[in-house]
Amino acid sequence: MQALVLTRYGKSPQIAFLDLPRPTIKPDEILVRVHAVGLNPIDYMIPRGDFKPIIALQLPATLGSDVAGIVEEVGSLVRGFKVGDAVFASTFELGAGTGTLAEFVAVPGHAAAHRPVNLDFVQAASIPMVGLTAWQALTQRTEVKPGKKVFIPAGSGGIGTFAIQLAKHLGATVGTTTSTANVDLVRSLGADEVIDYKKQEFETVLNGYDVVLGTVRGDGLEKATQIVRPGSQVVSLVGPPDAAFARARRMNVLMQWVFALLSRKIMARAKRRGASYSFLFIRPDGSQLAQIGALIEASQIRPVIDKVFPFSQAREALAYLAEGRAKGKVVVQMVAD
Repeated sequence: MQALVLTRYGKSPQIAFLDLPRPTIKPDEILVRVHAVGLNPIDYMIPRGDFKPIIALQLPATLGSDVAGIVEEVGSLVRGFKVGDAVFASTFELGAGTGTLAEFVAVPGHAAAHRPVNLDFVQAASIPMVGLTAWQALTQRTEVKPGKKVFIPAGSGGIGTFAIQLAKHLGATVGTTTSTANVDLVRSLGADEVIDYKKQEFETVLNGYDVVLGTVRGDGLEKATQIVRPGSQVVSLVGPPDAAFARARRMNVLMQWVFALLSRKIMARAKRRGASYSFLFIRPDGSQLAQIGALIEASQIRPVIDKVFPFSQAREALAYLAEGRAKGKVVVQMVAD
């Protein structure tokens, strides 16, 4: 089968199409014929080596983690799926051979869910990582409830477009930042306080927030500590990782110390405001995806797609995403619907 494979890390990583054996599934896995793959910023960050201390890939490694497709085979221990089912899943960090930018992928049964009936494969592939990240951040790590104020910067991006909708569904007041051209888009998704970053500094306008969802790198996360109230939570999806994250992954004492050092500045800023800081890494979860799918089927949340690339242009799709101008998600389509 054809797959898009990382063969060498670097600022200009080596990524190539290679012929690989079709995966052989384990008893707890399903084999999925890939129809579409949603791309996420981590898909271009990993080849650059940005996450090597956390994610140790054995090269060559197939890229991608979001997938939507058709079940081709079902392992003997898997329940709830049959051949021919349309499914979607995230395979992020589930081990070697689970990269999704390939014609077939082996997916653990616990990581998959049935595709929402009102989505096509491209739309479904755009959901898993952003959906699970927002779900785990807003319903588990911070437990957003009606009356809370949630700040989600970069509201027109892949995670932003989903997280705004989920936060509104949970009853929160949502603030965000975006460019002039995307103000109407984020308002249509439910954002209440919209700051055009080309005209205003959000930290001079917003205040009293209970939750900050860190979605972009740079000094924006530090500035966001200026808008929170005492008792609030700052949760970053892009770093810096903290010592608690290292302990949870059973890293050695040296790595715990390194991560504590990396997060020291942002943790101190948060503490001065009476807030807490933590780093969040997605955990694949099919049951959560099923709950997200139910919200989509009920028209509570809708996918936002910026651009669709054919599989032959998957490298161009990663380069486009790395430019940072996508409105919503970038998707690679393997099989035409």
